[in-house]
This record gives sequence, C-alpha cells and structure tokens, in this order.
Amino acid sequence: FNLKPTSKPKQVMLAGDFSMWEPVAMRKQKDGSYACSVSLDTGSYQYKFIVDGEWISDPDHPQRVADPFGGHNSLASCN
Repeated sequence: FNLKPTSKPKQVMLAGDFSMWEPVAMRKQKDGSYACSVSLDTGSYQYKFIVDGEWISDPDHPQRVADPFGGHNSLASCN
C-alpha cells in the first residue's frame, strides 16, 4: 500500500478489514510518500488510510464501496 499525501503529515497509518480495522503504521519513503506491505490471501479487501487522525479513501485507487458511516472504503483485489 502506498500513499502520496498532498501535505506533510506527522503520521500515516493503514487500516482495513484484513487488520480488523486496527491501524498499521506506514513508513515515510525518500520521495515523501508513505508505504507498508501486508501479506494477504487471494480476495478483495476494504481499507482506508489514516492521515493525522483523519480516515480517508485512497485518492489514487478509484475502486470503492460504501462504508456503514455514509462514506466510502477503498477496495483492493489480490490475485
């Protein structure tokens, strides 16, 4: 998973149904993006990034599904 924030956040995390929605820390990369790897079985997974406490959908990934709070979760598929 990779996120290129438009600002300079203090903290970026990833949460999804694969982590029971518990946040996973992402590491800042040399280019200013944040990344982390998660081992996933074949299937589809819902997720969001948490940027300085704000939950956001992946701006670079258009596949989304409705969440129970009136917003959207990003959807990733693993082969």
